[in-house]
Amino acid sequence: MVTWRELGSALLALVLPVGCAGCGQDDVAWCAVCRALLTGPPRRCEQRAGRLDRLGTRPDVPAWALADAVGPVRSLVVSWKDRGRTDLTGGLVGALAAAAVHVSPELGAAVAVCPTQSPLLVVPVPSTAAARRRRGADLVGLLARGVARALDEELGGRHGGTGARAVTVLRRRGGRDQVGLGRRARAENLVGRVRVARGVDLRALDGAPVLLVDDVLTTGATAAQCHEVLLRAGAVVVGLLVLASTPPPQEVPVDGPVRPGWPPVTQDSQVNPRVTRGRRLDSAPYRR
Repeated sequence: MVTWRELGSALLALVLPVGCAGCGQDDVAWCAVCRALLTGPPRRCEQRAGRLDRLGTRPDVPAWALADAVGPVRSLVVSWKDRGRTDLTGGLVGALAAAAVHVSPELGAAVAVCPTQSPLLVVPVPSTAAARRRRGADLVGLLARGVARALDEELGGRHGGTGARAVTVLRRRGGRDQVGLGRRARAENLVGRVRVARGVDLRALDGAPVLLVDDVLTTGATAAQCHEVLLRAGAVVVGLLVLASTPPPQEVPVDGPVRPGWPPVTQDSQVNPRVTRGRRLDSAPYRR
């Protein structure tokens, strides 16, 4: 039986044709092949981000990503953040929530040794106010809330722990867009820009475990600034969870749908972005 939602989607597609935000396939918002790229257990990625060396006081802080930020995955994230494809929100939130469940044993072990009985605080890496206005929502905040719901059930309900909750602890003020900046420039652009949000009770952060959540890990400059601010507030950062991480140039990414006319990502494709139906799919910069 066809639901009203399905009927409405079909009628809307007649007026406003849709294509997969990852590969451009017609008549589907997010095809099964591209969706599969963000399915499965996340992988450790902290070694890719040189600026995470700011976490040197806690060398065991892990970072996890579901995929490489290249090809269709890159196009998905850019479309979601900067091209108005809010229809992807539910799928991306669900993908990262599932990733959080995969790493819940490691997170639960880290929470257990924290000095307080606080629930795990799931904290979104902050975007600028201008970026939030442009996108119409705090998209990373939506990711964090989905992750917190999944972890609250996993760490609290199923295992009788303290659970988890999403909190907007950090704010970012000013600074230029990070797009196009190198590693050092990204770090310098953020110095003094990230702070604890006004009205946050610092006593609730003292000794509390924190999981940072973001969409993409690039150089690690933003995550490092967030960790530094949280550390000064007394919190214990136990990990960073992202949808995707940017591989260094020497790596050959393997993520990408394999279908006629869409070859796997190669080293050359990083220099010459692919073109499908005359549209550049992975050349747009990320904007925070």
